[in-house]
Amino acid sequence: MLDPQMHHTPEAPMDNDIPTGPSSRTLKRVGIGAAIVALAVVGVGTATRIQATRDLKTVSEDAALPTVAVVIPQTAAGEGGLTLPGTAQAWNSAAINARTNGYVSKWLADIGDHVKAGQPLAILDAPEIDQQLAQAKADYQTAVANQRLAATTAKRWSAMLAKDAVSQQEVDEKAGDLAAKTALANAALAQVRELQAQHGFTQLAAPFAGVVTSRSAQIGALVVAGNAAAQPLFTVSDVHKMRVYVRVPQIYSAQVNPGVTVQLSLPEFPGRTFPGTVSRSAGAVDAQSGAVLVEVQADNNDGALKPGAFVQAHFDVDATLKGVTLPGSAVLYTDKGPSVAVVGADNRVTVRPITIARDQGKAVIVSVGVNLGDHVVDSPPDSIRTGDRVQPQAADAAPAAPAKAATHG
Repeated sequence: MLDPQMHHTPEAPMDNDIPTGPSSRTLKRVGIGAAIVALAVVGVGTATRIQATRDLKTVSEDAALPTVAVVIPQTAAGEGGLTLPGTAQAWNSAAINARTNGYVSKWLADIGDHVKAGQPLAILDAPEIDQQLAQAKADYQTAVANQRLAATTAKRWSAMLAKDAVSQQEVDEKAGDLAAKTALANAALAQVRELQAQHGFTQLAAPFAGVVTSRSAQIGALVVAGNAAAQPLFTVSDVHKMRVYVRVPQIYSAQVNPGVTVQLSLPEFPGRTFPGTVSRSAGAVDAQSGAVLVEVQADNNDGALKPGAFVQAHFDVDATLKGVTLPGSAVLYTDKGPSVAVVGADNRVTVRPITIARDQGKAVIVSVGVNLGDHVVDSPPDSIRTGDRVQPQAADAAPAAPAKAATHG
């Protein structure tokens, strides 16, 4: 017999003897680690994109902010005298219009002609008025004839009443008829006089002595009376003396009183001055301009001052004032008056109304609305509003006030 120990079936090897891969626990750890790494990568990428988006938004917002130049006001320097612009007007000026319809037959004066009071300027042809006047005269003659007949009849009946030939009632009727015919005659006479007056308007005459400063009358042109939109046929101006109207800022109005002497100058006469005197003041401050209207009268014997001319009026008053100086380009003119745009510490704009004490051309002196140290936007856009954010540039000092007497606009 075979030895059982020699011929037994080989036993299968044990699991511990078979080589195997990583354990499941290790695989789990590796998977969790990979997931964490992936989440970290995703998180970092997301955070990077969010930050990039924020940076891009910030850059876009900064790029969208308008860049403005700002100026810093300076203290205004005191100056002697006060020079303001004014407008010259004729002592008397009349626009000549037609009072009756017609056609221009001829014109007898042209621009620049010196005319006397009552001198004819133009003749109108009005055939309708001529015919109406002829008819009215005929009607008046008829009414006068009826009146005379009624008067004769009333006189006769009164004589017959004295002889008891007629009754009192009949006499009263004849007297009443005479009164009615007299009234008709008076009405007809009034109609004649009215048409005569209208016919007299066919001749346009100068209302006073002066100079013809405009003429629109043309031969053959139709003239319609009562047309307010029509251009005057003539304008006559009395320029022997002139009125110059000047708006004086409120801050100086107490010094510019009637009797103050004024030196007037014109750009076409450099170096020459024309003496004038303040004759009257409006006595009220205009709400729009903040100024008082005054009238200056000046002799104009040589005709150098012309109606409608721009005049510089120099008042010999103390023009020293307190305020700040800004460039004229910093002033924003709106329907509510002059204003400026001031940039605050948060780069936001505040639009403030101001009061201009004096306009010096390139610079203005502001008495109300701006303080020293304010950052004022130079050349602000019309669309700027309170609350707008801006990007200010480095502040520059406002130009200093010139040393000469300045002009207020």
